[in-house]
Amino acid sequence: MFGAMADQTFPPLQYEFMPPVPSFTVVSDDFDDGERMEAPQASGMFGVPGGTDTSPHLRWEGAPDGTKSFAVTCLDPDAPTGNGFWHWGVFNLPADVSELPTGAGAADGSGLPAGAVQIRSDANVPGYVGAGPPPGRVHRYVFAVHALDVEQTGVDADATNAFAGFLMYGHVLARAIITGTFSR
Repeated sequence: MFGAMADQTFPPLQYEFMPPVPSFTVVSDDFDDGERMEAPQASGMFGVPGGTDTSPHLRWEGAPDGTKSFAVTCLDPDAPTGNGFWHWGVFNLPADVSELPTGAGAADGSGLPAGAVQIRSDANVPGYVGAGPPPGRVHRYVFAVHALDVEQTGVDADATNAFAGFLMYGHVLARAIITGTFSR
């Protein structure tokens, strides 16, 4: 699994501790599942050379009937914090949306569909914050697309990642995951 990371051990993903849900498909034009993300998806804010904090393209299909909205999240579960590091959270994406273009996670939200709500990352800034792990180990960046049974989650731009997850919990019909990697 994950090529160069074969000699590393990793903690389980948070989704393994939640009730199981069906999966569907998510892909990206910017990276392949389990492969290294390129410099634009890395963090200039955290001093990664060439990093521009540009969210990757994501496209999904196969969400179940009854899906009324989507949420997209990105977590680095390998961050040295004890609870990972949330890089991105977008909620209330309309059910007819099945793709976010590269750069949709701009801080001003201008690349998102009407009605979508983008919360602050764990860097306390709105929008996508790119990969910026400390030197050494390879880190995973888990992009999850959650198919929800509600049109509105109750998440607003001031919600923390934990609170947004709490509001979403119990409404997830299915989840699609694609994982990028990065190291310095």
